[in-house]
Amino acid sequence: MPIDPKASPTQENGAPAASEEHSLTVGADGPIALHDVHLVETLAHFNRERVPERSPHAKGSGAFGTFTVTGDVTAYTKADFLQPGRSTPMLARFSTVAGEQGSPDTWRDVRGFALKFYTQQGNFDMVGNNTPVFFMRDPMKFPHFIRSQKRLPDSGLRSPNMQWDFWTLSPESAHQVAYLMGPRGLPATWREMNGYSSHTYSWINAGGELFWVKYHFISAQGVRNMTAAEAAEIAGDNADFHRQDLFDAIADGDFPSWDVKVQVMPYDDAREYRFNPFDLTKVWPHGDYPLIDVGRFTLDRNPDNFFAEIEQAAFSPSNYVPGTGISPDKMLMGRVFAYNDAARNRIGANFEQLPVNRPVIPTNAYTFDGHMRFEHSGAAPVYAPNSAGRPWAEGGGRAEDSWESDGDLVRASATLHSSDDDFGQAHALVRDVFSEEDRAQLVNTIVDQIVNTDVVEPVRSRIVEYWTKIDAEVGADIAGRI
Repeated sequence: MPIDPKASPTQENGAPAASEEHSLTVGADGPIALHDVHLVETLAHFNRERVPERSPHAKGSGAFGTFTVTGDVTAYTKADFLQPGRSTPMLARFSTVAGEQGSPDTWRDVRGFALKFYTQQGNFDMVGNNTPVFFMRDPMKFPHFIRSQKRLPDSGLRSPNMQWDFWTLSPESAHQVAYLMGPRGLPATWREMNGYSSHTYSWINAGGELFWVKYHFISAQGVRNMTAAEAAEIAGDNADFHRQDLFDAIADGDFPSWDVKVQVMPYDDAREYRFNPFDLTKVWPHGDYPLIDVGRFTLDRNPDNFFAEIEQAAFSPSNYVPGTGISPDKMLMGRVFAYNDAARNRIGANFEQLPVNRPVIPTNAYTFDGHMRFEHSGAAPVYAPNSAGRPWAEGGGRAEDSWESDGDLVRASATLHSSDDDFGQAHALVRDVFSEEDRAQLVNTIVDQIVNTDVVEPVRSRIVEYWTKIDAEVGADIAGRI
């Protein structure tokens, strides 16, 4: 039940609150009494009013809206919310990756692009970024990557030396680093950036056919970026620039929209495709798999309460619905576990009972008790099978989003396809997509991070080697300026 802010003030148990101004004391000037219940409640809750922030993606904000299907993708998926003409309420959250809660919105960083669709088959989450690729392809490296982007253990300061040390020792990062250091690394606003699933997912149609898909969310406002100088100036003037821009735009009735599109790959194409289609560091060229229109979502409602509706919102790629699924992408499979587990640690075992996370349809899960349990199954059995009439799932056989897999259990890189390498797509981005001016700014950005920060040998030399492998001309320009 929501709190009525106009009702008479009460304590947490509903009893009338005595005073919000005066503690209970022995005489006007005497000591405070421990049995001042309202004071103790107020102070104890104050000490606990911050939940642990997210480890990555701590700083962000979001808004609510509606997704409407305008295309026809029924040949590829039976998902109810993706049928022609369907409209689905949703929540979007945008964020930085490395920054903490108080960090500036305009640091050079990847932006999170998380979406929650409250469908009639359960919640469907799409947890992506504003880049179509990522820094690595194996979840074992993810905690190490995040730590390298955070702060030094001695000084507590951020360290470009630490970042570049990790990147240059992880050549698979080249494509994402080129994207981040280039002109697309600093979006002007959240409204003017695209989003991507980055990962490959699966769709299953009514006939049981499985397809591989990548999601694209194309800003209807156009894409606009800022320079490093503009970002630095804004960071000093308004650390919450992106958060404020989104909130003010929606409050003024300027509702931002994104066109939802997908690339679809037939199941059998994956085996012989020139790039490993499940490698998070790679894109599928649009010439091979063009974008297909699905629909559009529009954000038109700001949160009424930032903490309850944004800070407590939890997104996970484990939240998918019939007609959708995951893929053999190693990073995706790691995230399927890690994201909900992070939410359990951060906001409690029953985080999915919070209104912002709760499905809009009835649930009947066999999860039981735990901190802050609100919804419950009464006296019904808490185990399955049972003889008391509470149903349980008895499905068996092949999962609808299954794929072929064989071989021994090993710890190894995925099998290389004919065109797989770590620097080829990064080179194409820098040489074929970036303009001459873009490349000049790219070199300026990298040189500034080397010369004016804590970057030291052998990391300096490895940065030159790393960029030379991406693009010989860029590498030479960097070498000549450091």
